[in-house]
Amino acid sequence: MNRLACLLLLAALPLLAHADRLPATVASALKAAGIPQSAVGIVVQDTGGVSPRLTFNAGQPMNPASTMKLVTTFAALELLGPAYTWKTTAWSDAPLDNGVLAGDLYLRGSADPKLTFEQFWLLLRQLRARGVREIAGDLVLDRGLIAPVEHDSAAFDDKPLRPYNVGPDALLLNFKALRLTLLPDPVAKAVRVMAEPEPTNLDITNLMKLGNNGCGEGWRENLRADLTRHATRWRLILTGTYSANCGEKTWRIGLLPHGEYIRGVFEQLWTELGGTLKGSVRDGGVPDTARELANIESPTLAEMVRDINKFSNNVMARQLFLTMGAESLATSGKRPARNEDADAAVRAWLDGRNLRFPELVLDNGSGLSRQERISAGNLARLLAAAWKSAVMPELVASLPLAAVDGTMKKRLNGNGLAGQAHIKTGTLEGVKTIAGYVLDRNGRQQIVVFLINHPNARDGQAAQDALLAWVHEGNW
Repeated sequence: MNRLACLLLLAALPLLAHADRLPATVASALKAAGIPQSAVGIVVQDTGGVSPRLTFNAGQPMNPASTMKLVTTFAALELLGPAYTWKTTAWSDAPLDNGVLAGDLYLRGSADPKLTFEQFWLLLRQLRARGVREIAGDLVLDRGLIAPVEHDSAAFDDKPLRPYNVGPDALLLNFKALRLTLLPDPVAKAVRVMAEPEPTNLDITNLMKLGNNGCGEGWRENLRADLTRHATRWRLILTGTYSANCGEKTWRIGLLPHGEYIRGVFEQLWTELGGTLKGSVRDGGVPDTARELANIESPTLAEMVRDINKFSNNVMARQLFLTMGAESLATSGKRPARNEDADAAVRAWLDGRNLRFPELVLDNGSGLSRQERISAGNLARLLAAAWKSAVMPELVASLPLAAVDGTMKKRLNGNGLAGQAHIKTGTLEGVKTIAGYVLDRNGRQQIVVFLINHPNARDGQAAQDALLAWVHEGNW
């Protein structure tokens, strides 16, 4: 062996010595949490480097929880483009005479991940501004862009009214959610409730009691919401004790089937705008003879991925995943897109980038899944490819910034890491994950992936924070 080769080998020995050994602070934190090292997968790698600085169980397939959104959002940014938008449109093939639309009004969905209550109002306001006052026929919902998903909102964790359990839909409106503002009234010894929106087919029965106990982060655990149906109407029953010390709080609930939610919100807004609907609300396709009456365009994909990653929005991620499936079918014939189409589109994109992840399991692209799998090593490869991509700025800017915003807002404040790490987080029962980029003290960007799959995973945050601090110090 020549002198140069010996010197190179000696220089590499420190790296090789700790490439598969955890930093002491990380190992200690895992031990304190009762998490065996066999239950974690870790990679630390310079964004410009070839060999990882640290690997541990890097090839082990693991449940990534919401870090799977990195696959979905990076793929979408490259496949659809940062300027991609969704358009929701209103159509009719009936004549309009003196404010009366003598037939049906059709609403066509595009799987917009963020068609909000306010945007829907603007769409209906356009219709009124263009002279439509009375709809003599039916309101017909064209939800055919994506196939109906057999979605049981209680199946994942038996919490069917939690907003994160809302299923995807081509006409997803306002995340199918109700925003309840809770207002304690000590004088009346009651809890007032304001709801937005106020679907016309929903009755709210408030049986909550006002308490004077403390108000911690788990204040929602003292409350219960139950949804029942009576004929054509729905009833939301609110029970439990709400502390006066909580002040004003917001409680979001996902409820009603998609079609029923649209019907109730449409009737509310259309009536407020001075309009009337004579017919019923039903599903159907827009006829070829129809003309467009109004439309509303979404924010760009670059803006959407910020909401998806900063706040780990599951239903938005599922909408985006299915949008890629729908776009892949656009030139091959018309049929509703399914998860399998989105899966195929993402895998074809990965293959085109020479990123072959044999262990990858894509269920719905959001990470809210017991089936999805990826290894820490391949998640790091994805982040390395993203760093060299033209859409890198959009993707990195969408990741929560340590101690600043999103799901990292309350982490790593006061230890020098604030604002120095863009990290996507993921949490499920038995799963705790992080993946993203850390700027170390030497000015180098480092890729960090830390996946934990273990019943004690919820206690693994200290170990993950210890790794982020170790990477930030940059003492290799």
